[in-house]
Amino acid sequence: MTKKILVLHTGGTISMQADASGAVVTSQDNPMNHVTNPLKGIEVHALDFLNLPSPHIKPKHMLALYHKIKEEADNYDGVVITHGTDTLEETAYFLDTMEIPHMPIILTGAMRSSNELGSDGVYNYLSALRVASDDKAADKGVLVVMNDEIHAAKYVTKTHTTNVSTFQTPTHGPLGLIMKQEILYFKTAEPRVRFDLDCIQGLVPIISAYAGMTDELIDMLDLEQLDGLVIQAFGAGNVPKETAQKLENLLQKGIPVALVSRCFNGIAEPVYAYQGGGVQLQKAGVLFVKELNAQKARLKLLIALNAGLKGQALKDYMEG
Repeated sequence: MTKKILVLHTGGTISMQADASGAVVTSQDNPMNHVTNPLKGIEVHALDFLNLPSPHIKPKHMLALYHKIKEEADNYDGVVITHGTDTLEETAYFLDTMEIPHMPIILTGAMRSSNELGSDGVYNYLSALRVASDDKAADKGVLVVMNDEIHAAKYVTKTHTTNVSTFQTPTHGPLGLIMKQEILYFKTAEPRVRFDLDCIQGLVPIISAYAGMTDELIDMLDLEQLDGLVIQAFGAGNVPKETAQKLENLLQKGIPVALVSRCFNGIAEPVYAYQGGGVQLQKAGVLFVKELNAQKARLKLLIALNAGLKGQALKDYMEG
């Protein structure tokens, strides 16, 4: 049986080429559109949906991808999205938090442009098509396929500036591996709370804690424009005492504050009871987000606010 796969190109290094000086530049002619599909049983319908370097991607673009996938769901057996790697994990997480159809949805990209030595774009693209045509991928949420590995959107992150094995899943490891002849899965992503949003808006910045931090950054924020805040805290979830007081002030004004650790591995939790410690922050109402990095916690809070969650419902979702 032939599988029909919708490919949505959005830009990024996978669609770019290096110029004579070695600088990687955008191109109106996407090299992936010239890839001859050698995979049996897969019919590809490709659409140049966007052509943006991934630092230009915004939540409105992520939402547009979601709406396009919903619109086309009945016509295809799977979806592949090619994307720049800088924000790929954020788009993947956003889509994984929406009410996506029950079908494989795969994001992939490249660390080397199409005419660079050792280019990985074509290989990752064909690997993504293979996973998108695999029935076993349908119940695992949005997946990221790079460098012969399959990762869950919730946990995967870019870990190296240029290496082709940059996408890794700290603590958990990948969901599966792409072999020469078959695709092996040894984990399944847990169920998600999902939302069906028509729009996405709001200001939720990220502030990272550092030694000697006081109240300077938070004082710069325009509270009239602020919808929420993510604080990237030390260790298990601690901040300087001056910062803690400012966070409490935000909470008293009704501005939700979500907390993650700036550590690469582990989960933030309220352990320390000194001023600025996690115990104090939790009592003040700071939301401790499990197993997400700051950029995904920001999207989680933004999505929750756009879905109208407040009070205990917001706390349960953010800390669940």
